[in-house]
Amino acid sequence: MLGQAIARRVWEPDRLSIGLTLPLMRRGQAMVDVVEQRRLARLADAAGFRALWIRDVPLNSRDYPDPVGHLDPWSWLGALAVETSRAALISGAIVLTLRHPLHIAKAAASVATLSEGRFILGLGSGDRPPEFAAFGEDVAERRRLFADHWQVVAEALGSPQRVVPDRREADSPEFQLRPQPPEPVPLLAVGSGGQSVNWIARHAIGWMTYHREPAQQLDRYRMWRAAVEQSVPGEFRGFGEAMRLELDADPGAPATPIDLGYRAGRDALVEVLDALKGMGVHHVALNVGLDERSTDAVIEELAAHVLPRFHRP
Repeated sequence: MLGQAIARRVWEPDRLSIGLTLPLMRRGQAMVDVVEQRRLARLADAAGFRALWIRDVPLNSRDYPDPVGHLDPWSWLGALAVETSRAALISGAIVLTLRHPLHIAKAAASVATLSEGRFILGLGSGDRPPEFAAFGEDVAERRRLFADHWQVVAEALGSPQRVVPDRREADSPEFQLRPQPPEPVPLLAVGSGGQSVNWIARHAIGWMTYHREPAQQLDRYRMWRAAVEQSVPGEFRGFGEAMRLELDADPGAPATPIDLGYRAGRDALVEVLDALKGMGVHHVALNVGLDERSTDAVIEELAAHVLPRFHRP
């Protein structure tokens, strides 16, 4: 599963890669300028970010702190597949419990084909009870839905791709899922989905979680390594985190903790990332805050002074 080229570019033993979360917007901004975001995606792709991450937020509400009207992830991923040529495209994460798994599999196969094999399917369970109610699902069934839907998606995207008929229907035909991507689509767990870490180690190419203080994240990583060694001995599984970043214009500004990340100058950011690499983290997806600086300036500074410290040519 991890022999696929795109997975190796993002998740590699003893190395750290850096991705970027889209859209790149200022605090409180709700309307997405799609022309600008497409331009920024091209800029980030050319700058050498290993991955571009796209969120799945089906519905907005007053109770949800993020006001952004996020584009439908599949439409956005399809656009990015033709706007970019190098970076992995990763869903972070498709809400597996609120979508039919065959629709997810079909869309994933299509994005992987459009992007010529650059898609990694990140899957999450969702965590907002009112949203489950809006879709007619019971949030108490979240854990079961996640595991059941994962199995269907994994089977449909396997090689060869197939859809097992409902065994309750004795004469149900067996279907195939087409188009068939250049390579099987890697499945990534974003959050736990209510599953054990051993379950994630057996079923996913890796585990993506949110930023924690270093001591807490180290404990999390050790738990993950123990699960991998117990469940799939001898195999590699990646570990990553999503980190908020406010990049200070002063290169020497120290790293100061903020909610789910840091405010830091580029030198301190390199130290933070180097410590994460030493801890065992394989990928960091940066969620960049832009309240004080232009987006282009931040991307260009990261590309010139941070990415080369971790990415091989």
